[in-house]
Amino acid sequence: MAVDNKTVIDMAHLARIAVAEEDIPQIASQMSKVLDLAEKMAAVDTDELAPMAHPLDASQPLRTDAVTETDQREAFQAIAPAVDKGLYLVPKVIE
Repeated sequence: MAVDNKTVIDMAHLARIAVAEEDIPQIASQMSKVLDLAEKMAAVDTDELAPMAHPLDASQPLRTDAVTETDQREAFQAIAPAVDKGLYLVPKVIE
């Protein structure tokens, strides 16, 4: 699909971007190439292919689910202004 200079100017206006006059032919050429590639990709028969989540057959390595920090709850709650049964008490902010 060929994109002409007027199409580039119209699209720039709709997108609210400034395009220099000397750049318009180059932008039109690049847009035409992108649209040609999209047409080629749309023409490929993909009926027999299963959808993929990722183009590579790779799996995400997972870390082991292990505790790596020591329990410091008592130390943290010792310096808190108000604590009750292991919970922090805060002032009411919603009436």
